[in-house]
Amino acid sequence: MYYQKRCPKAEQIVSDVVTSKQIATPTTAAGALRLFFHDCFVGGCDASLLISTNAFNRAERDSDDNISLPGDAFDAVVRAKTALELQCPGVVSCADVLALATRDLVSMLGGPFFDVRLGRKDALASTAASVVGNLPSPNMTIDQLISIFAKRKFTVQEMVALSGAHTVGFSHCNEFASRIYGFNGGPRDAYDPSLNPQFAQALQKACANYVKDPTIAAFNDVMTPGKFDNMYYQNLLRGLGLLASDTVLAADPRTKPIVELYAANQTAFFMDFSHVMEKLSVFGVKTGRKGEIRRRCDEFNNLST
Repeated sequence: MYYQKRCPKAEQIVSDVVTSKQIATPTTAAGALRLFFHDCFVGGCDASLLISTNAFNRAERDSDDNISLPGDAFDAVVRAKTALELQCPGVVSCADVLALATRDLVSMLGGPFFDVRLGRKDALASTAASVVGNLPSPNMTIDQLISIFAKRKFTVQEMVALSGAHTVGFSHCNEFASRIYGFNGGPRDAYDPSLNPQFAQALQKACANYVKDPTIAAFNDVMTPGKFDNMYYQNLLRGLGLLASDTVLAADPRTKPIVELYAANQTAFFMDFSHVMEKLSVFGVKTGRKGEIRRRCDEFNNLST
């Protein structure tokens, strides 16, 4: 183990902290998974997303695409890092804490446990501008989605497996409002015909007030929202996909067979999800002098950077 000599209990400390956080706030796990993905996909897994904006710099977490990331996930990482700093100061990077926390939280929800290689350094820069155009968005076409993953050397199959993270967590109504209200310029109650009609009408009711209250949200997986399983894929085949970017996976001939495989075979999904999470977790990592071990996850060690 990477920290065996300098912080032998590192993994246990992270696990203990995030377990109690998840028990207290059950939305933490899905939030951490999203945080991890948003961090890794923009410039690599380097905890650049954890940096706070200051007078000199608008950081990644304040970009439009990240503004709705849940505070509980940030809090889980901060708590784990604080516990580590008490035991072995200056040893474990925030990027490693986020990777370990995400893995442990996924397995707490019933998902697969996978290996996390350690030794990431924390980024020396974080800008909101670097996020633009680098994250998949809910209204992307299948070609746009395939392309944004391919740029980072992820296959179509790996993209579909990673999308399975939507088996937990929720999305805000504004992310799918165009599917349930006035679809394609139709009347107010016109919805996307690829949605199950009862589901669409239930969403219209649930989101009715979303313009006034932007915090209104719906579960990504309406059947088993708190469990990491393959229900997301079964839902897609029944017209119960929440986001347009979910639904297209079940419609396109390049992705539909993979959706059908995962819907029928949870073991296959878990195996592929584990592999792609291991691959994602080493994407663009910083080592040596390209990074640092932050003392605090929300600020660089030298504030001038």
